[in-house]
Formats: sequence, C-alpha cells, structure tokens
Amino acid sequence: MKLQQYQVDAFTDRIFGGNPAAVVPLASWLDDSLLQAIAEENNLSETAFFVPSHNGFSLRWFTPLAEVELCGHATLAAAHVIFVHSDYRQNRITFTTRSGELTVERSDGQLQMDFPACVPKPCELPDLLYQALGQKPVQLLAADDYLAVFDNESKVRAVKPDQGLLSKVGLRGVIITAPGDTVDFVSRFFAPKLGIPEDPVTGSTHCALAPFWAERFSKSILTAKQLSRRGGDIICEVRGDRVRLTGSAVTFMEAEIHL
Repeated sequence: MKLQQYQVDAFTDRIFGGNPAAVVPLASWLDDSLLQAIAEENNLSETAFFVPSHNGFSLRWFTPLAEVELCGHATLAAAHVIFVHSDYRQNRITFTTRSGELTVERSDGQLQMDFPACVPKPCELPDLLYQALGQKPVQLLAADDYLAVFDNESKVRAVKPDQGLLSKVGLRGVIITAPGDTVDFVSRFFAPKLGIPEDPVTGSTHCALAPFWAERFSKSILTAKQLSRRGGDIICEVRGDRVRLTGSAVTFMEAEIHL
C-alpha cells in the first residue's frame, strides 16, 4: 500500500517557520494502531489524517504518543492540503472531529478556522507547577491546560521549564502567556506528556487564550504570537462561544508512505 503524505508549515507564510504537521489523505480509515505508528514514525507534534464524509471530511490528529481531541495547526495544514493539492473548488471545508464540526474558509490568501471556545477558570497554583516553571505567575487558570499569566513578554521568553516536572502536572499541558510588545498577547505551550516538550505554534491553546485576553482587553479581535524558536502568528476573533483563528500555511514536502 502507498499513501500520499504532505508536510505543511502552519501559522506562517514561509517554510521553516510556524508549526510543521504531516497530513495524510485516506480513502477510508486504517486501523488505529497503524495511524499511531505513522505519527510516531513522523515524530512531528501532530500528524493529521482525513477521509471524505457526507458533508466534507472526517479529521483525526495524532501526536507521536496519542490521539488528541483538538489540534489547530494540523487542522490548518489539512485544509491547506485540500485547498492546494486536490481538486477542491469550494471556499469552505467542514471537518467532522472529536471536538464536533470545525470549518475552515479561505479568504485573501489566508485560512480562517472556526473552533469552540474553551474559557479558562481561575485555580490554585500547584507547588509542582511552580517548581516546573521556575517562577511564579501573577495568575493561574485552567481549562484543558493550565494557563499561567505573567506580567510581560520578556518573562515568558525567559522561562526554562523542567520538562520532567511538567510531565507530571494533571492536565494536558501548560500555557504561559503575557501581554505582547508588538501584538496583543504572546504565549508558549509545553506538553511533554504528549511527547511535545514545546510546541512551535498551537491553535487549540488559543481557544482558551483568546477568550481570556478578549475579556482583559475588552476587544474581540486580537493579534497573537507564539514565542517558540520557529515562532508563529495568529489572528484571533472571539464570537460568543466560538473562536475564529486566522493564519497562513505553506507546503514544505510531498512524500509517499510505503506500507
């Protein structure tokens, strides 16, 4: 069996930037163990698989260690593959996923994803998390991940987390964030228990970040930057219980999987 595979850099307009994701189009679902093995072999933060469905496509995401409920950059990458590398002529894609229906639209050279908001709630700071980050945030919230808020961008850049301790926190991962110097807010994301020490750019975390900063700044449209080594840019728009994330994507590689 041969499968087509694409590697796409998401949330960037240049190769070697943003967050790389592998995308594998399928005619029908393969065994879960094989999907996981492909993701492990790719050793990227996410590998996305999609199959045609009655109203669009069914989409799933795998890290090297596990399937996840939601992934923004791999959704952006999958939509890019459909729009650019297939004979798909509509401007809107509907994905059926573990997080419900997600839509992606292309407009003016960018892709706009519509995701469910995930509003974080204040919580107590576990000693383990404080030790892992090496400095105390001014505020801690939680949703799918811990959300640690710092005073300024320089403090977010300076954090050098203990990955071993971070892997023991109770939630999926840890987001650190602060007001940005040139954008509304900045962030970083660590998820070592999923095999991702630091994710280059994370769409799903902005489902929590956008509502938090929208309330803080009293504005619905925000600019965001993720401060990983590769870096990435996201425009966020909060619409009630939904968040629209806008970004670009570029193809880095086309390949063939031999099974």
